[in-house]
Order: sequence, then structure tokens, then C-alpha cells
Amino acid sequence: MTGPEPPVRRLGQRIEVDRDAVEHGFASLVLTVVELLRQLMERQALRRVDVGDLTDDQIERIGETLMALEEQMAELREHFGLSPEDLNLDLGPLGPLLPRDPP
Repeated sequence: MTGPEPPVRRLGQRIEVDRDAVEHGFASLVLTVVELLRQLMERQALRRVDVGDLTDDQIERIGETLMALEEQMAELREHFGLSPEDLNLDLGPLGPLLPRDPP
């Protein structure tokens, strides 16, 4: 004799979702993508500075823009109760999405 059958969920039933958990997860995902793009832009800017194909004014503007973006990211992380580590997805055998020590 086997145990009782597990209940079968009918298609018409609603799925209970924790709205706060969904919002937190979505914010984490979006901020992770923005952080990845921010780090890529920063690396590209550093490469262009190293190559020497930017004027002093362009370097200044890029620096100010990247600092402002970093400040905005810190504010958004704080608003959603996230730490920088929360934005680094573990890709299993591939390792973390974001480098541990950004340049």
C-alpha cells in the first residue's frame, strides 16, 4: 500500500506570490544588469584612456559620469536593501557574473 496521493493543482487556481519578494528579486536582477553595464563602460573608458584617444575634457566628463552612476547605484541598492554582493549572480561552474574586484 502506498501513501496518499499528492494533491493535484487545478489550472484554474491562483498561485500565491509574495509581492515584496517579487519586487526585491526584480530590483536585484535589474540592478545586476545595470552594474554589469556600468563596469563594462568603466573598463572601456579605461582602455580608451590608456590608448590615448580621449581629450582631457572627455576624460573628465567620463569620470564625472561614472562617479554619478556609481552614486546612483549605491542609492538604489540602499533603497531596495541590497548589498553589492547581492548583485553578483553565481553562474555555477562559470563563477560569478561580476568580477570580485572591478578595475
